Amino acid sequence: MLKKFLPDQHVKSIFEITPESLKEKGVKAIITDLDNTLVEWDRPNATPNLIKWFEEMKKHNIIVTIVSNNNEGRVKAFSDPLNIPFIFQARKPLARAFKKAMKQMGTSKDETVVIGDQLLTDVLGGNRSGLHTILVVPVASTDGFVTKFNRLVERRILNWFRKKGMIVWED
Repeated sequence: MLKKFLPDQHVKSIFEITPESLKEKGVKAIITDLDNTLVEWDRPNATPNLIKWFEEMKKHNIIVTIVSNNNEGRVKAFSDPLNIPFIFQARKPLARAFKKAMKQMGTSKDETVVIGDQLLTDVLGGNRSGLHTILVVPVASTDGFVTKFNRLVERRILNWFRKKGMIVWED
């Protein structure tokens, strides 16, 4: 059961994920979380570096959809200026939003990756949906109330993985 929380990959930042590395794996689409994955949970807009990252993905024909548990206002205000499709109130880790995103992008499980900062929502949901999961270090060190609780649980799970030798990266 705990293996469902184990990401396929771990990176320090979204910027370590390149279109070239994704294309090598046959990836054509990204389902990404928003808050603390792309930007801080309280930052309303994309940073210039993030805008360049999105442009690079688009230039290499990699489709991006933002899938967030946050409300429509938050996700729409972030996504619309970038012309990036989104799904709000996704109820991750349930699989419905992941399947909906793949249907909208016209991609299969083998062509799609999930990027997120939380084991309990992004990684678990992506793994349960049969997708390649990439865990990123959270952009901000602060979180909303529910996420603070999730982080406590995540630390315990990560420590268990470390003790079992299943992960080798550092926090």
